[in-house]
Amino acid sequence: MTELASMDFHPEPQAGEARPWAFPAPGRGALDNGLTVLRCHRPGQQVVAVEVLLDAPLDAEPVGLDGVATIMARAFSEGTDKHSAEEFAAELERCGATLDSHADHPGVRLSLEVPVSRLPKALGLLADALRAPAFEDGEVERLVTNRLDEIPHETANPARRAAKELSRELFPAGSRMSRPRQGTEETVKNIDSAAVRAFYEKHVRPATATAVVVGDLTGVDLDALLADTLGSWTGSSAQPRPVPPVTADDRGRVIIVDRPGAVQTQLLIGRVGADRHDRVWPAQVLGTYCLGGTLTSRLDRVLREEKGYTYGVRAFGQVLRSAPDGSGAAMLAISGSVDTPNTGPALDDLWKVLRTLAAEGLTDAERDVAVQNLVGVAPLKFETAAAVASTLADQVEQHLPDDYQSALYRELAAAGTVEATAAVVNAFPVDRLVTVLVGDAVQIAEPVRALGIGEVSVVTAE
Repeated sequence: MTELASMDFHPEPQAGEARPWAFPAPGRGALDNGLTVLRCHRPGQQVVAVEVLLDAPLDAEPVGLDGVATIMARAFSEGTDKHSAEEFAAELERCGATLDSHADHPGVRLSLEVPVSRLPKALGLLADALRAPAFEDGEVERLVTNRLDEIPHETANPARRAAKELSRELFPAGSRMSRPRQGTEETVKNIDSAAVRAFYEKHVRPATATAVVVGDLTGVDLDALLADTLGSWTGSSAQPRPVPPVTADDRGRVIIVDRPGAVQTQLLIGRVGADRHDRVWPAQVLGTYCLGGTLTSRLDRVLREEKGYTYGVRAFGQVLRSAPDGSGAAMLAISGSVDTPNTGPALDDLWKVLRTLAAEGLTDAERDVAVQNLVGVAPLKFETAAAVASTLADQVEQHLPDDYQSALYRELAAAGTVEATAAVVNAFPVDRLVTVLVGDAVQIAEPVRALGIGEVSVVTAE
C-alpha cells in the first residue's frame, strides 16, 4: 500500500483593516505664463493622466461656423512647428502615449495618458501642440471632410437623432445649445484653416487654461517639468467674455421624428433643471438613480422586467454648462428604446411610474440601495489616474471647489428618502416634459395622442 503524499497548506489570507476612502485632494498652483495647474499624487499609478482645459466654448464660435471648435480640437494632434502630422503621431507612439481631444459647450479639452517614465517627452509634445499648432490647409481639409462624412451616420442613428431634436425643441433657435455640438453640414463645410487659426488665436491662451496632472509622481520634479514644457506656451492675458444665460421651453409636448418602417421607437424625454451649484443636486442624483439609474430601478422593473417592452430605460442628469452665479443648467432626461407596437403602452406605463412616484414616494429600501451603489463603488470608479483627472477637470470646468466630489459623497450618504423623492419629482414633472420619439409615425402617432401627455407633432427624418 502506497503512502499518500502530504500537502502543505499556506495560511488562509486575512483581511486587512478597512481604510477610510476619500476622493483625492489636489494641490493647486500656477505657472509664470498664467496657466493654472492642479496636481494629484497617486502612488502606484504609473500611467499619468493629464487634462488641459481651454476656455473656447461653443457659444464663442462665429456665426455660420458651428463645428470650428471641434475641428480645432482634432487639429491639435495634426502637426506643430516641429513635427508634421505623421511625425507627431509617431512621436506620441514612441512615448506609449495617447492624446485625445473634444469640444463641448464649456470649452475644449485635451486628454493625455502616458507612462510616467515618458512624461517629459509627452508633455513636450502636448506643449508644442498648444503653443504652435500647424493647422496645415491639407490637414484641416481632411478633418472637415471626415466630419462631413460623420454627419449622415449620426443622422441615421436613432439615439443621436433624438438628442438633436430634443435640443432643437428645448432651446431658442438663436442659442448655440439648440444646434449640434459638432456642427451641421451647412456650417462645417464653411470651415478652413484660416477659420480654425482665427478661433485659436482669439480663445486659446494659457491665462485662461488649466492643466490637471494625476499619477504616481514619485521622483518627478513636476514644477521644473511643467516650466520647461507647458511653461513655454505664451499668449495674451485673459479677456472677460459674457456668458449668455441658459433658457429653455419645457412645456409638455411630443415630437415624433418619422422613420417609416422602424421596428423600434427611440424615446428621449427631457427638460432643463438644476446643475451642481444647486443644493438640491445630491438629492436629485439619488432620486434619479432610484428612478432609472440601474437595472433594478423603477423604470426597468416595470418596462423591462414586468412588461418586456425594452432592454432598458435610463434616467440621468447631464450638466450642460455651469457658472458660479448659479446660472448653469443640466439636461434631465429619460432615454431608451421600445418595440414599435408597444410604444403607446410603454409611454403610458412610464407616465404611471412618474405619477406613482409623485403620489407615494420612494421607499427607504430604494434609497439605501442607491446610496450603496453610488457611494460604495466610488473607490473602484476612481481607481485609475484618468478617472481622477477627468473628474477634477469637470470640477474646474464647472467652477466647483476642488473638494466638491468628496463633499458630494458625504451629501449623498446623508440625503434622506423624503429629500430624494422631492428632488426627482421636481426634476421630472409629468406635465413639463418634452418627449421625442424616433419611429414609425403611422403606427405610433395615434396611440401616443390618446395618452394625453402633450400635443403631438410629426417631423420628417433628415
